[in-house]
Amino acid sequence: MVQKQKRPKTVALLYVLHVFLGLGAIAGGLVLIVDPSGQMIGMDTSILVKSPFANFAIPGLLLLLVFGLLPLGVLYSMIKRPCWKWAERVNPFEGLHSSWALSLYIGFGLIIWIMVQTYMMNTAVFIHVFYMSLGLLIQAVTLLPAVQRYFVLDDSNQRS
Repeated sequence: MVQKQKRPKTVALLYVLHVFLGLGAIAGGLVLIVDPSGQMIGMDTSILVKSPFANFAIPGLLLLLVFGLLPLGVLYSMIKRPCWKWAERVNPFEGLHSSWALSLYIGFGLIIWIMVQTYMMNTAVFIHVFYMSLGLLIQAVTLLPAVQRYFVLDDSNQRS
């Protein structure tokens, strides 16, 4: 549980960023799972030559789970503030709700995902720049002082 306070606009912006990422990744992941050839969205499996994948099914599944469902789970956690033991184990930030750390991880993960993708594809196009920027923006907004203050745990709920 965190302190009851008015939600800053920057926290609302962070919510929007997670919704945008989550819904977009669910849609993209589903398309790649339904059509692993990538033709439905104008992609060709030839761009996977430097990857361990023969088609887009596994990347689509990863996209759906890691950048679709996980950001929406983090959003739920930011809003409802449950005490998830697994999330507390991966939260090194004493005094901040685990959802704050998870938001940072989503940003890091997205940046890494795009970097690996551009390496494997040996190209960078607008969508890569866009999603790299989104990952950086998620991190920057998460790190804003007003956002951090919003996720500070109150004294009665400090981790031991």
